[in-house]
Amino acid sequence: AEEGRTMKCLVFISWVLVSCLRTHAEVFTSIGQMTDLLYTEKELVQSLRDYIKAEESKLAAVKSWANKLDALTRVSTSDPEGYLAHPVNAYKLMKRLNTEWSELESLVLQNPSDGFISNMSVHRQYFPDEEDQTGAAKALMRLQDTYHLDSEAFSKGMLPGVHSNAVLTVDDCFDMGKTAYNDADYYHAVLWFQQALKQLDDGEEAAVSKADILDYLSYSVYQMGDLPRAIELTRRLVAIDPNHQRAGGNLRYFEQLLMKQLKESNQDYQPPSEEPIQLGTYTRPKDHLPERETYEALCRGEGLQLTEARRSRLFCRYHDGKRSPRLLLKPIKEEDEWDSPHIVRYLNILSDQEIEKIKELAKPRLARATVRDPKTGVLTTAPYRVSKSAWLEGEDDPVIDRVNQRIQDITGLTVETAELLQVANYGVGGQYEPHFDFSRKDEPDAFKRLGTGNRMATFLNYMSDVEAGGATVFPDFGASIWPRKGTAVFWYNLFRSGEGDYRTRHAACPVLVGSKWVSNKWIHERGQEFRRPCGLTEVD
Repeated sequence: AEEGRTMKCLVFISWVLVSCLRTHAEVFTSIGQMTDLLYTEKELVQSLRDYIKAEESKLAAVKSWANKLDALTRVSTSDPEGYLAHPVNAYKLMKRLNTEWSELESLVLQNPSDGFISNMSVHRQYFPDEEDQTGAAKALMRLQDTYHLDSEAFSKGMLPGVHSNAVLTVDDCFDMGKTAYNDADYYHAVLWFQQALKQLDDGEEAAVSKADILDYLSYSVYQMGDLPRAIELTRRLVAIDPNHQRAGGNLRYFEQLLMKQLKESNQDYQPPSEEPIQLGTYTRPKDHLPERETYEALCRGEGLQLTEARRSRLFCRYHDGKRSPRLLLKPIKEEDEWDSPHIVRYLNILSDQEIEKIKELAKPRLARATVRDPKTGVLTTAPYRVSKSAWLEGEDDPVIDRVNQRIQDITGLTVETAELLQVANYGVGGQYEPHFDFSRKDEPDAFKRLGTGNRMATFLNYMSDVEAGGATVFPDFGASIWPRKGTAVFWYNLFRSGEGDYRTRHAACPVLVGSKWVSNKWIHERGQEFRRPCGLTEVD
């Protein structure tokens, strides 16, 4: 490759010399004309030095990138799951592979490098795309909302109970803001553009200019209805770049609009607050979820309704599954998590070896988790369920048969009509917003294809501990159940009458730090007629 570049340079120099000779025929007959060649040679030397400098600059950039990634990959591959447990690391991996590696590719392509391009071509099919990078960015914003974390906490990697070098640069914060901006999510756009501006004002170097940040920030602030601050930010932009193509027009428009509003409301001008924009400066817009605030509070461990009176009704015991032969000599430890509806936790349900085997079986089959469309009954992906799942059956491995049998022994319910064991892994900001496991009256055909009736009960195995976040919460009655590896929780979705227990609407909170693995068994009505007989009233 180096030899090829040298030949290109010599060809270029030869072409210039030939051009000179053609222009100045018989130049040797005139010293005056020959002196012109000296200056031509000087220009050629400068061109050669520029070429060398460009090559060295490119190689230095590539070496710097390689050294940085060499150190990073040594750390990340020593504990891949632990590294990706931090949501900032997960986001930056998406960004690196989707954006930064492509920029490096363009740099190398300035002079063809077959080996690198070949490698890129082979591995590109596995790279995340724009949708992945956007999804990871939105996950950080979701965590920001749920756990009341400001942008500075994220940019410095300061998450609850975590000490990390995972940081977001000015450019990272700006890109986060643009992701929100492009989605017309001006609430989050303001938070991230403000953080980018703060870090730039603090002296951090960046590729993005202050003018660009102010341009996006001022318009986003305007969209949030804060005209005084939008005007102040736009004035800063005009001071930096008086010839900015939009700034002058925007400033006049904002000022006229503010004057009109003040006149109509008969109010005096109030200067913008000198406090920097932060979490809480603006009100987050309402969305589709009516219990959003309750749900997120429970995810943070706030608003729990576990009173002393209720706690006094919770017990622990040994459970033998109504004298199941397999549990008589080794009963299961059972703890009450809630009294009504009754939710219990079983301890030591899965061993570490079983968990690793289940994960091993599931990983090659993991696909984006789906939800059932209430109108069509068709499975589809949804933004409120962010995880990947796989379905395992007894034929896949004896461990699945053992787990299914264990669930049957513990619950006393047949699993012959249950769905396959579903294994789920929640990635960066992974969640499943409040939902019902059973089908409601407005979706009677949800499980018609299965022919096994409604989902009577849920048996949920926790296959990992989660450093922060990831609780299972029940907004209706204010309960939060935290993941504990090897344990399982169980509850009935239906009353004995077959009517749905609407109190069991629950959610999987976003995973803040960690990798959450669960597996669950949805147990259906058919086959339970004598195992859980009907009650005499609708709510028995």
